[in-house]
Amino acid sequence: MSLSLPTPADVLAAAQLLKGVVHHTPVLRSTTIDRLFGGELYFKCENLQRTGSFKFRGAYCALAQFDARQRDKGVLAYSSGNHAQAIALAARQHDIPALIVMPDDAALTKLEATRGYGAQVVTYQRGTEDRNTISQRLAAERGMSIVPPSDHPQIIAGHGTAALELLQEVPKLDYLFVPTGGGALLAGSLLAVQAAGSGCEVFGVEPEAADHARQSLKAGHIVTIAHPRTIADAAQSPALAPLAFEIIRKAAPQLLAASDAQMLQALRFLAQRMKLVVEPTGALAFAGARDGGVALHGKRVGIIVSGGNVDLSRYARFISD
Repeated sequence: MSLSLPTPADVLAAAQLLKGVVHHTPVLRSTTIDRLFGGELYFKCENLQRTGSFKFRGAYCALAQFDARQRDKGVLAYSSGNHAQAIALAARQHDIPALIVMPDDAALTKLEATRGYGAQVVTYQRGTEDRNTISQRLAAERGMSIVPPSDHPQIIAGHGTAALELLQEVPKLDYLFVPTGGGALLAGSLLAVQAAGSGCEVFGVEPEAADHARQSLKAGHIVTIAHPRTIADAAQSPALAPLAFEIIRKAAPQLLAASDAQMLQALRFLAQRMKLVVEPTGALAFAGARDGGVALHGKRVGIIVSGGNVDLSRYARFISD
């Protein structure tokens, strides 16, 4: 697979490939939220996407590039849950065997859904075992192709189609807030802004405990935070993916950080005001817009709600604490 940087044209091509495959997720508004912030906020609801997150977009695009040998041998992915489910479903649609390496403390709903889509799951202990080592060994033994969660050109291009849809539906946005973990969604969104010819300013929002993107841009190289601890399990990546880092470094978006407490406040707000069930990472971009110190008054603001895969028992604790 080519590791060349994806371009805005690749995002446009991915959008064509995904027509009729992914859900064109709704963009929701709230008059209460608009009144509170004095602006117009547009929520791109990828929590309502197939598999419950934006991840299906990139997964489908990546597997569409497989040649006959790769299709026969199968795909291997590693993920705490959303990429796992996305690869599992995309592999089923492409009739490709899938093996997913997941931490044994992953949300039960994500483990069950991944198996339900037909993938084989191998678990590991997040604190003591290295998923990359396990994945490389299994891929070599079985001849499988690894599709990582972020460091893949088609993954980045596919993920960018979420922002592209929003920008096409709601032109002339002033700001776009994007949750950031491994960086593929942020990188793809930056390319989508270029593809749409938009002049909007992009803000990446990271968990406070996993702010490796901010540190990486400041240092000029990729900074790793080993085993970051945050409730935003879908943004718990230890570092930016190299391809994503290059795109983010060149575009130099503003980067914000949100604490776990701020994510919970945003999650509850979305549940109460908009009746949206989101996982903590799904509330991350809204937390950045809400608490990041950016003046929203009089602005048209896009917010990527990235996912809604959360155990109901855990969600009950989030909204009741």
